[in-house]
This record gives sequence, C-alpha cells and structure tokens, in this order.
Amino acid sequence: MRISLQAELGDFRDRRAIYVFALKMSFLAVTLSSIVIVLLLPPLDWAGLMPVPLAHGVVYGVLLSWLIGGAVSSVLSLIAGHAMHQLSVSRAEFEQLSRTDVLSGLLNRRAFTEALEQVDGNACLAIFDVDRFKAINDRFGHACGDSVIVAVSAILAAAFGGDSVAARLGGEEFGAIVVGGSQEQRIERVQSVCARLAGHPVVADDCVVALTVSAGIAEFEPARSNEAVYSAADKALYLAKALGRNRVVHENDGLHPGWRRRLPEEAVAAHAMNMDCDEARLA
Repeated sequence: MRISLQAELGDFRDRRAIYVFALKMSFLAVTLSSIVIVLLLPPLDWAGLMPVPLAHGVVYGVLLSWLIGGAVSSVLSLIAGHAMHQLSVSRAEFEQLSRTDVLSGLLNRRAFTEALEQVDGNACLAIFDVDRFKAINDRFGHACGDSVIVAVSAILAAAFGGDSVAARLGGEEFGAIVVGGSQEQRIERVQSVCARLAGHPVVADDCVVALTVSAGIAEFEPARSNEAVYSAADKALYLAKALGRNRVVHENDGLHPGWRRRLPEEAVAAHAMNMDCDEARLA
C-alpha cells in the first residue's frame, strides 16, 4: 500500500491539508493494525490461547482497531498537522520578510538579484535615485525622509506590476525590471513614473516635500550578463545625475555633444573612461 503523504511545509499552509493529512494517517494506522491482528490471531488460536473462536476474534480485533485505533490516531494526526501548519506559516512569513524591504514593502536587494536571474526575453533594467535625498533628510528630518521612501515605493509598485518587478536597492535607490513592449515603450514607462513622482509632492508631518527622481536604463540581451546590464544602468543613472538630475537616461543615449557644456570636466572624463573600458572589454 502506497499513500502519498507529502510532508513538505508548503503543503500545510492550507488548513484543509491538515484534515487530509489526519485522514490519511488514521487510515494507514488502522489498516496496519488490522493486518497485524489478522496475522497474530491464527498462531494464538493454534496455541489454544484464544478465549473465543478465531473468526469472532478477528472480527472483534478489527472492529476495536478501527474504533479505538482510528480515534487515537486521528487525534494525534490532527495535533501533528496543526503543529506543521503553524511551522509552515511561520516559515512562509520568515521567507517573505527575508525577501522584503521593511520600510518600503518592495523586494530587497537579495530578492531583486534573484529576480534578475529569471529575466528571459524583452526587458530592461531601470535604476532610480531620489534627487538630493540627503538634503531632504537634513531639512525635514528622517521621518519625512522615510515618508518619501514609502511614497516612491508605492508609485513604483503600482507602475511595475505583473511581469515587471520593483525593489528597493538601498537608501534612496530603487530598481525595476521592466518587461514587455518595445524599447521606446519601456523608456516611456520609466519616464512617466519619474514625471508622476515629480508632480506629486509628499505631505508628511506638517511638511510638503517636492521631489524629483533620476533614472538610468539598460537593456537585457541574450549574450549579456546581468552584471553588465546593471553596470550600464548605473552609468546611465550617473550621467542623469551629472546632467542636472530629474531626467531619464538610456544607455544608448551616450554623451550627446549638447550635454558636454552642461557637465563638469571630471564627469566628462569619467564617462569617457567608462566608454573606453566597455570598448576594451568587448575587444
């Protein structure tokens, strides 16, 4: 007899699984005890130790095993099932906490890194950074700074649902895997998020915080590593910051001649060095 009794913790998150588990355990226990009785009584009858005829003894033994053994095994199985249910729920909650940023409610960096490994197909990586966040903390206090983080997280979560995913990477930096559509459509989605954030000041603790967000975008490609995509998005974000913040820069935008006049010399040099490093890596 083979009864599937999967004891994986995930199976016990649903309370219905507890009763199914108890029923299986009770049936298995009663069946085994009945088999033992049927095998044990004939030798006892042959030795003359049976107070009743063998047929009656077998019937009485099987009935008692089903009544008493079934009741006892059911109670014990329910207790064990409830214990495993509590353990399953605790494990699920712990796993969720280990993958979630407490303040924002978004995925944390660890979970986002795992999500990057699962990207397959038409998608880009966008890295967001709240502009002058330190000045917000210094002027309005850390409580207002936390409110800004929560507000930004709510908009990112709403904008990048479904196949897309958003995460808080640390501090005032966020990441999003934008899935689907053409490259232009994905860029427009990121730009619309930044525009929405800039158009909705955060009100908290009797203070109104007007904020802007910069973003850098890089594309996932079949022969490109996640590290290379992240590095390209980070460089694009750096360029967005150097150009005056409150803008979205795609990795393919490059350093347009019109931008050079608006960048500090060290920023231009740093960008040129990054481009040289990329070309050397591809060579």
